Amino acid sequence: MSALVNLIPVSPDLWIYLVTDMVIAISLLTMLRWISGRLLEDGKDNRGRANHDNYAYGISVAGRMMALAVVLAGAVETSSKGDIENSIVTMLVYGAIGILLIKIGRYAHDKIVLHRLDKEFHIQDRNTSIALVDASSSIATAIIIKSVLVWVSGFDIQAFIAIFSGFLVSQTILLTMTRIYERRFRENNRSGSLQSSLTKGQMALAIQHSGHLLGTALAVTAASNLLEYKPLGYVSNLTGWLIIGLALTFVLTALVTIARWFILSNVNLVQEIDQQHNVGVASIELALSVGIALILSGLIS
Repeated sequence: MSALVNLIPVSPDLWIYLVTDMVIAISLLTMLRWISGRLLEDGKDNRGRANHDNYAYGISVAGRMMALAVVLAGAVETSSKGDIENSIVTMLVYGAIGILLIKIGRYAHDKIVLHRLDKEFHIQDRNTSIALVDASSSIATAIIIKSVLVWVSGFDIQAFIAIFSGFLVSQTILLTMTRIYERRFRENNRSGSLQSSLTKGQMALAIQHSGHLLGTALAVTAASNLLEYKPLGYVSNLTGWLIIGLALTFVLTALVTIARWFILSNVNLVQEIDQQHNVGVASIELALSVGIALILSGLIS
């Protein structure tokens, strides 16, 4: 049997960590689901209460749950370096921070990034396009937060400041890139804007923009391999992530543009996605954005 399967020696404590972390993770995911349900039920009207019929609500909550799972993955990777008591405390604290930052991030995305529409209203109104963008923005924020969790060392106030700095960087970069894509959309579509098109339920546009958000977040994570963590370097940590993150984002944009030129050379993306709402072409562009971001991140690591 040993000739067929060569296993790496595993500590018996692994099962204790596994059970403990999974219990905490499932409890936190359940809490997030409960909080999300309560917030929707306390909305402006009763349209969102039929949750089993509201696909947009499910997509939005699924995005938040996935975002929390991504943050918890970073917490697990960090907590496994200590004893079982430290693992429990790390999971609980980082899980609570994750829920808080996801909530703040969704609020910022609603009020600052997509400031011309009422995201919660449209999700209650079963707009799956906006729900998809909402879910993608939560996951994108979580991806960057996870990379910061793994990047920092220690479990102290300096680590928490670094995590919050990473959160600010994620929102700044996502805001910057959204404004760039909005300007590009206006130049190609004189009669409308990106946000107004999303309110009309244009799924192809939502898929394309979701790819931009996720690809940007994955590219930014590569900054953790280029920056040195300094516990007391509050400003340098923040500016370092911001500058390197933006630089990697523009590199990703250039690479995706080149790849799109070769792979989709005979396709008019403006016509196919913005005007004809071609979900297939939008899905291909999402795959290009995420795929090249993964390659870029892997190359730098």
